[in-house]
Amino acid sequence: MRIKSLRQLNFHHLHYFWVVAREGHLTRAAQQLHVSQSALSSQIRELESQLGHALFLREGRALRLTEFGVLALGYADGIFSLGSELVATAKGGAGLQAQHLRVGAVATLSRNFQDNFLRPVLGMPDIRLTLESASLEELLERLRAHRLDLILSNRSVTADAQQRWRCRRVSRQSVCLVGPPRRGRKAFRFPEDLNDALLLLPGRSSDIRSQFDLLCEELGISVRPYAEVDDMAMLRLMARDSGGVTLVPEVVVQDELKTRVLQKYCEIPRVYENFYAITMRRHFQSAVMKALLAGD
Repeated sequence: MRIKSLRQLNFHHLHYFWVVAREGHLTRAAQQLHVSQSALSSQIRELESQLGHALFLREGRALRLTEFGVLALGYADGIFSLGSELVATAKGGAGLQAQHLRVGAVATLSRNFQDNFLRPVLGMPDIRLTLESASLEELLERLRAHRLDLILSNRSVTADAQQRWRCRRVSRQSVCLVGPPRRGRKAFRFPEDLNDALLLLPGRSSDIRSQFDLLCEELGISVRPYAEVDDMAMLRLMARDSGGVTLVPEVVVQDELKTRVLQKYCEIPRVYENFYAITMRRHFQSAVMKALLAGD
């Protein structure tokens, strides 16, 4: 019998499924839940009957989630993580009690920025941190399912009636041209020296690149990049090793500038990279999230 309404969904059975799915083994889950293995199997079969879909495939003594089981686990993660949030809030959400902070970062985002942003909570003994990397679209799906608490992105998103995002700009970084130290040579002139430079630029999908191309168009300059690189971590390595001139937010190469492996030639006027923190709208916000977003 398929479930026709939320009232018919047995959350007790759903919790049993959630534990088994996370353990991947019926015996270990039964021991954790303090129930017999046969009772646990029976209740999961009842949940499968109600949902009208198989949740597990047996592979020897182990269990593997079906395609529907993977989908159900995503919802269960959201349901029970919200339950944990409720308990933490009831116990005193203003305190930094032990909690799991799950952060998603857009795959091309600067690692230095991520580290700088998370620094207020790094090393806190009562914080367990998970950091995931994926496309913005994939991360938004995980945030919607309450599998993430926060997304770091260099693209903003807009809330609507269906998607209750809260998107705030948490940093605005200058963009500069960097290259090897120009010892004994004349200072780099922008834009005059662009045409003679071995130029490394962010990919055309980058907002920085769009701003830079527009500025060059306004200045009547046509540039031919030696390389176009979407990933900021790769652009950082190429800036360090290629001997070329690279367009990057300063935060990306902060370590190389500090150690003088690279030199900052100039800041590019009217070109910036914006960094955003995306969360779901909630009535209560944990102290950890408040600490991270305090610099908003």
